[in-house]
Amino acid sequence: MSTFRSLGILNYRIWFFGALISNIGTWMQRTAQDWLVFDHLTAHDAGAMGITLALQLGPQLFLAPWAGLLADRYSRRKLLLITLVAMALLSTGLGILVLLGIAELWHVYVFALLLGIVTALDAPVRQTFVSELVTDEYLPNAVALNSASFNVARMIGPAVSGVLTVVVGPGWVFLINTVSFVAMLWALKLIPASSLRVQPRAAAGKGRIREGLRYVRNRPDIQVVLAAVFIVGTFGLNFPLFIAAMVGTQFGMDAGAFGLLNSVMAIGSVTGALLAARRGRPRLRLIFIAAGGFGVASALAALAPNAMLFGLALVPCGLFALTLITSANGYVQSTTEAVMRGRVMSLYMAIFMGGTPIGAPLVGWVANVGGPRWAVGVAALAGVSAAVVGLAWIIRAKQLRLRFDRRARGLRHFRVESLLARPVTDEDDDGGPGPVR
Repeated sequence: MSTFRSLGILNYRIWFFGALISNIGTWMQRTAQDWLVFDHLTAHDAGAMGITLALQLGPQLFLAPWAGLLADRYSRRKLLLITLVAMALLSTGLGILVLLGIAELWHVYVFALLLGIVTALDAPVRQTFVSELVTDEYLPNAVALNSASFNVARMIGPAVSGVLTVVVGPGWVFLINTVSFVAMLWALKLIPASSLRVQPRAAAGKGRIREGLRYVRNRPDIQVVLAAVFIVGTFGLNFPLFIAAMVGTQFGMDAGAFGLLNSVMAIGSVTGALLAARRGRPRLRLIFIAAGGFGVASALAALAPNAMLFGLALVPCGLFALTLITSANGYVQSTTEAVMRGRVMSLYMAIFMGGTPIGAPLVGWVANVGGPRWAVGVAALAGVSAAVVGLAWIIRAKQLRLRFDRRARGLRHFRVESLLARPVTDEDDDGGPGPVR
């Protein structure tokens, strides 16, 4: 099965490369903004970084239901044009303030909040727009390639941004990001509206948001995925904060090292995304295995005695994190009815991104009080906890138990046994949609 099979579809290929360029600019701005707050506007205050992240990602919690309904009701292509222009204007405004030398911390907070509002509207639209570019058969692969694109950009953007932040300052980085949005707008212009797959639209009327919530309430498999995503997304995926604290406070290094280590982590992220693209249907058990792997890798990062070993530990952190995220995203999208997809994905994005207002300030406080290593330790605990939640659900949903066999040897003494009338097959172990006994 080809890893890049979705790129054979012209519309998706145009979208992929436009998004890649735009994502590079976005990661450049994120890195420059983080370092602007951490090193230029504060005295290495991880708590201020946490507040910035919370303001930028917090609107997901409040706007997600309406954003998902917009994605299910209106033209996703037109909605994307609006959100992309808005994000370009915001990066321009913040860049001008920084270049004029009048930017203060509260300015960054305001722009982070405004960007968060636009991003909250953009996220479910962008996620579900892929289903208009490819068939359902190609959808998991296209979702995984989107993650690969995002993380190739994450590998390139922070490294370039780290150098440019040192050489010319963060203001110019923000303006470069403005230019990168042109690539995405041009890609949308090249994709004719008439060539997009027609998707069912949610009917007008009251109760459409509640309809989406009821759908998720009747899907326990999606519920457990959302629980795992919330735990890891809230307390584990605060790596801009973790890396800044370890680089600046623990190892005494500069913005160049901060950008480089972000890029090093992205090596693992890209690998995880490409492996997900090569696989077929996303599997539930892989989500929880990846969560456990992320917890172990984060523990190794927390214990790293120097920057080199810390960087090496970031590679498996990125690999397991992206395996979890991509598999969870692909599973939810590919098993959700098309007419409900926008609302379900908005809830997914709200839980994934919107948990940051809770986690980022807390983790920033841990970094300030206990030190950077304890903050990374929070990520390790989050990964292990998500794995335990997933394992407990699988055992309960499939009615499994661990049985001791005296006649066997070694670890073969123990085997998993089903309490159902029929045996649990490999297909059942994936926890696909359907009634749970």
